[in-house]
Amino acid sequence: MTKFEKGESNIMSESKENREKKEEKIEIEKEIRPDFEFDARGLKCPMPVIKVRKILETLKPGEIILVLADDPGAKRDFPAFCAQTGDEIIKSEEENGVLKFYIKKRTTN
Repeated sequence: MTKFEKGESNIMSESKENREKKEEKIEIEKEIRPDFEFDARGLKCPMPVIKVRKILETLKPGEIILVLADDPGAKRDFPAFCAQTGDEIIKSEEENGVLKFYIKKRTTN
């Protein structure tokens, strides 16, 4: 095998690895199915966290809530809230100024 062919093979395998990572990410996203969705857009701190706390009290352990928020403070508020309660942010993202938090209710009290 020439150096060029060997290098080409490495490029192809890297490309395959990247494709596999993208496919894995897509599968993970497909697997997240929230049990409840709460639209907190328009609410300011501390209301989104207060309302989500009340909703989480009604959910079963392991259930997932999708929270939509547009308050910039939510970026720090929800991680701090989950650190305090033991609930888990399994995914967060921002799209067109809307923050999305997928929060899984803790499985133990």
